[in-house]
Amino acid sequence: MAMELHVTLAVLGAAVCHATWNALLKTGGDAVVRVAVVNGVAGLCALPILVWLGLPAPASWPWVATSAVVHLAYFATLTLAYRGGDLSLVYPVARGAAPLLVALGAWVVAGERLTLAQSAAVAMVCAGILALAFGGGRRAGAVRSVAWALGTSLTIAAYSVADGIGGRLAGDVRAYVAMLFVLNAPPYVILALVLRRRALARALARDWRGGVVAGVLAFAGYGIAIWAMTRAPMTMVSALRETSVLIAALIGTRILGEGFGARRIGAALLVTLGVVVLQILPADG
Repeated sequence: MAMELHVTLAVLGAAVCHATWNALLKTGGDAVVRVAVVNGVAGLCALPILVWLGLPAPASWPWVATSAVVHLAYFATLTLAYRGGDLSLVYPVARGAAPLLVALGAWVVAGERLTLAQSAAVAMVCAGILALAFGGGRRAGAVRSVAWALGTSLTIAAYSVADGIGGRLAGDVRAYVAMLFVLNAPPYVILALVLRRRALARALARDWRGGVVAGVLAFAGYGIAIWAMTRAPMTMVSALRETSVLIAALIGTRILGEGFGARRIGAALLVTLGVVVLQILPADG
């Protein structure tokens, strides 16, 4: 099934939103505080929509609950990855490894064989991730960040599947998106109030605009992605979203001044191409 042009353009826009809010998260100071602000703002964006539309269909509730729980692990591992790793390192590994892990799991558990083209795509993704992981030297902090980024990729695969199914069962996907973000917000805000109350107040006074922008982008970017998965195959939407890998590498190396620019951009491009081929081509039965 071909993806309509307006859906394609929307997903590409979502990829830009996602890479941008990750850049703001990486550069926003205390990670606990910034994660709380991002999720709090996103939840505030979603709340009036949920009040207006009401709850999604009950069939989707187990999926939205699953996604909300998995997102707790997602933000925890992502925060730990960014603690010692650059945006242009962590982001491509986390996003690029997710579809690779799904493909390998399907082969091991379900016996799904890869075509020759898909095997080449797996090799491309592996080569790109290895180049990112070890291209800048084997610093202990960088190695730990790669490990946490790989953990993040597991959560990405899990919540993407949950939300793709849940959005389709919701009746109104907008209500599903709103419920997800409303559920996501309280744990992070409460944690920041308990652990970082003074830091949270200082961060809001100093740079509330950055937090608001990041939260709005997070809400818009993932909301669009869930909507798109109700209009097109999940694999195609996911493949297009992974163009954010290249965008993040460009932001990190060209705007944030992170090192190993040409190598990381090349490796991110390799990951992006591999992911697209891996997800779009059908597997052998």
